[in-house]
Amino acid sequence: MIEFWLSAGLLLLAALSFLLIPLLRGRKAQAEEDRTALNVTLYQERVQELEGEHQAGILSAAQLQAGRDDAARELLTDTAGAEVGGKVGVLGRKVPLAAALLMPLLGYGLYMHWGAIDDVERARTFAAQPQSIEAMTARLEAKVQDNPQSAEGWYFLGRTYMAQERAGEAAKAFERAVGIAGREPALLGQWAQALYFAGNKQWTAQLQALTDEALKADPAEATSLGLLGIAAYESARFAEAIGFWERLVAVLPEQDPSRQAIQGGIARARQQLDPQAAAAPTAPAATSARGLTVQVDLAAALQDKVQPSDSVFIFARATSGPPMPLAVKRLTVADLPAEVSLSDSDAMMPQLKLSGFAQVQLVARISRSGNATAGEWVGRSQPLASSVTEPQQLTIDTADGPAQ
Repeated sequence: MIEFWLSAGLLLLAALSFLLIPLLRGRKAQAEEDRTALNVTLYQERVQELEGEHQAGILSAAQLQAGRDDAARELLTDTAGAEVGGKVGVLGRKVPLAAALLMPLLGYGLYMHWGAIDDVERARTFAAQPQSIEAMTARLEAKVQDNPQSAEGWYFLGRTYMAQERAGEAAKAFERAVGIAGREPALLGQWAQALYFAGNKQWTAQLQALTDEALKADPAEATSLGLLGIAAYESARFAEAIGFWERLVAVLPEQDPSRQAIQGGIARARQQLDPQAAAAPTAPAATSARGLTVQVDLAAALQDKVQPSDSVFIFARATSGPPMPLAVKRLTVADLPAEVSLSDSDAMMPQLKLSGFAQVQLVARISRSGNATAGEWVGRSQPLASSVTEPQQLTIDTADGPAQ
């Protein structure tokens, strides 16, 4: 903030100069007028002295006239070069001085009332990259405080709290996200998971209701399946745990890093049921969706309105689900036209995968600033099945409005 106040101080000095410089010039003009008045007085006294000597018979008429001429020349010489200006009155001096004293106080008060010092500080904070998870948490907390209606902000804050093992606070954050975005299966699963760990792994009717609701809307909701498996395993209901985890493995893509851990959990649950089952292979996982192929081009009318270095974000998002993209690819305008593939391997969040949603919308956005949520031009598809195999054509041809 030091730079801000220094800049404000320099601007204030510039403003004060418009008030004080004319005042100083007025004082100089006043001094010139005072000197001129003194010279005139001396001239008049000299003339009176000469006339007195003439009346006394000391000076002749010619000598009187010569003396008057000499006094006049001296007066002209003394006043030569003097600036002519109006007299600066008392009011003319006091008003600029009072304004110069009051301007800093008035400016400070007005800025503190209508200014955006908090926004300036917040912008500086968000411009810097967080150096720790604590810094990231503080940034997300500031974001939701500034915009409490941001479901995305509450969601990521909840995920950050979970990473810090602050399950109670995470549950409150996910509850806020659900209240804003609606009862989306993925959000319900995250909320239930946070409540489970915040309650010392005690299963409750609320948790059962949340997971039932999530799986009814989306039978492949990964967080709910994983949580139900954990709860069943902790309660020694190993057969149920195996069932939930096998359903989870079946919907996870082959390259998902959590598959190995889940399969290990299935093996341990089988060993608890039957020690001989430890060596038995787990059920083969179902193959994941191949993903969506998207052919993206730019409308001819926009060719002269974009720069080759402008960012192009191509993503799929659920038509009925969390607002954040499910899979994202980033190109530049210079790469267009281009064909990209969106799949679970392009997921932004491990728990939000393309294959977990039945219907999605494709979006291609040009953003000069590199912001995926807002840009200059955009192209959007109609809702389509996430399992479609035919290549989809997407043309960027519309001025971008508020993120939808």
